[in-house]
Amino acid sequence: MADAVDNVTFVTGDCRVEMAGMEAGSVDLVFGSPPYEDCRTYGIEFAMTGQDWVDWMVAVVQASLRVCRGLVAFVVEGKTRDFRWSATPALLMADLHRAGICLRKPPLYERWGISGSGGPDWWRNRYEFVVCATNGGRLPWSENTAMGNPPKFGVGGAVSNRLQDGGRANFRRTRESPETKVFRNPEISNPGNVIDCGAVGGGNIGDELAHENEAPFPEYLAESFVRSFCPPDGTVLDPFSGSGTTVAVACKWGRKGIGIDIRQSQTELAAKRIGRALRPATYQDRSEPQPGAAPLFEETKP
Repeated sequence: MADAVDNVTFVTGDCRVEMAGMEAGSVDLVFGSPPYEDCRTYGIEFAMTGQDWVDWMVAVVQASLRVCRGLVAFVVEGKTRDFRWSATPALLMADLHRAGICLRKPPLYERWGISGSGGPDWWRNRYEFVVCATNGGRLPWSENTAMGNPPKFGVGGAVSNRLQDGGRANFRRTRESPETKVFRNPEISNPGNVIDCGAVGGGNIGDELAHENEAPFPEYLAESFVRSFCPPDGTVLDPFSGSGTTVAVACKWGRKGIGIDIRQSQTELAAKRIGRALRPATYQDRSEPQPGAAPLFEETKP
């Protein structure tokens, strides 16, 4: 288990400003969830909607890619008003693509929402997009079966997709029998890109302190990305740290964690959460930048 004093830092400030002061390529994974347009004000009068929100998030993703050598992933959702969805997650992905940013196919965060939700004429929402971007090419580190399980089907089970030549992807010819098609199960299956987190309330979030934040997500969601896309002893950054779920999970799985939040109340909440679970985390209040301030990651006491 990671040492919180040495490996965890929380910073109060605007994430774009704070990331501008970080060294390029200094973290292995960026993962978090920004405000969903103006669905909540969060006490900071957050009022961006539509294209303004998209433009802001494009800048956040670009800033994140500069400091990250691996995957940048943000859980995002639009809003529905007057029976119309804002489509901002799709617009964000389109604008990132048009800006030349390398996208990976977005996983879905599946969760069981309130049974009676959905409005008078539509289904309740059971998923949110996780927009994923990289600096291009193969990821420098990944363990894409970290959250996997032994295969559900044995030999002769469900067939896989066909390839361009008409063959199937799960058949391989062996050197000993070049004409024989053989299906070989892996020891651990790739879990796929639908991350089922179950219920999103009650005791399924991971820590009771998380409920002091307006929009916590389950630890299992963060765990899926931390274990799959941040190497052991690597560094995870959450630019919208909130109650500190991402950093808490990073610490639990032996990674370093950096959490940024614009509200001091949330960085204090996150530090309390880490301190209760492990040891007191380092804490810096950068909400009011001062001339000659200490370097971003210098340890300071609460």
